[in-house]
Amino acid sequence: MGVLYLCALLISIGGMVTLDVRFRLFVFAGAPVRAVVVLVTGVVFFLVWDLFGIGLGVFFRGETAFMTGLVIAPELPVEEVFFLLLLCYLTMVLFCGARRMLAAAGRRTRSRAGAGEGA
Repeated sequence: MGVLYLCALLISIGGMVTLDVRFRLFVFAGAPVRAVVVLVTGVVFFLVWDLFGIGLGVFFRGETAFMTGLVIAPELPVEEVFFLLLLCYLTMVLFCGARRMLAAAGRRTRSRAGAGEGA
């Protein structure tokens, strides 16, 4: 039971990877090195943020039976790294997907406007 949260995070990350592969949204869109750099930068930024919060006494590790109990720093559970990876990956997949949907909607609008002018 102590790895349930970590397993849920890994399954969710797997789902993001599946969506990314299927629709070629972020890492699999053609510039994987750039995407991984963006992803790692986001995770590192939030880890530093967490460490500052822990140092200032703002953030604390919650005790639950669903977590492994492993920590990578005082008050920083190993699950936090995977949560931040999921958060950053989800954000980029949503951003790239929304951008693609808005671009497609714009093309449809321009296409309809162009068809109406010729009549």
